[in-house]
Amino acid sequence: MSDAIETALAPTSLLRLMALVSPALPIGSFAYSQGLEQAVALGWVTDEATAEAWIVGLATESIARTEVPLLARLHDAWARGDIARVRALSDRLWAMRGTRESRAEEVDLGRALARVLLSIGVSDAAPFINDAKATHLAMFALAAARFSIPPDAAALGYAFSRVESQASAAARLVPLGQSAVQRIVATAALALPAALRQGLILQDAEIGLSAMGQALASSRHERLYSRLFRS
Repeated sequence: MSDAIETALAPTSLLRLMALVSPALPIGSFAYSQGLEQAVALGWVTDEATAEAWIVGLATESIARTEVPLLARLHDAWARGDIARVRALSDRLWAMRGTRESRAEEVDLGRALARVLLSIGVSDAAPFINDAKATHLAMFALAAARFSIPPDAAALGYAFSRVESQASAAARLVPLGQSAVQRIVATAALALPAALRQGLILQDAEIGLSAMGQALASSRHERLYSRLFRS
């Protein structure tokens, strides 16, 4: 079995995925650095090399082992109409967010995406608009299931959008030039397919990887004196 993800999308599904991961999607993802702002303040991320290690490392290790396998399971649950399983998986992710800021980010983005999906006719999103434990991942999986985006393609899009968001934050925080940002994104693009392929075949007991540096940065961020980002 190849370590690469190989998938073909119908044109409409491809365009739906592009819209779903676009920075222009009106859910406010640009407002979050996911601990990177605090990491810069602490001197853990200081240049292109350390920014790349932080961003690509989180994508290929933490996201690949946590969000990606949960996304695949959520996609299947939505396709089957198993709302109880959707809720259980979403709650599991919410419980794995180890800080107040990371939980707030997950819920805020989840509710925002639910509103967007409802506005374009995805009625299943309605109960999550005001849900205290709505998660962005559950709503992303709902969109992928309803727009006929396969789980592997959805995982690639989700992980790459997280990389782009972090790279954009690094450009402002470190700061980095645009060429440096593109080199980080290019490195991530090479590393992601194999990492996500492994994430998609994890067993239930294997899901989850503790990113202690990110958790520590996130827990300290709310006390940072001056902030550009909400997390």
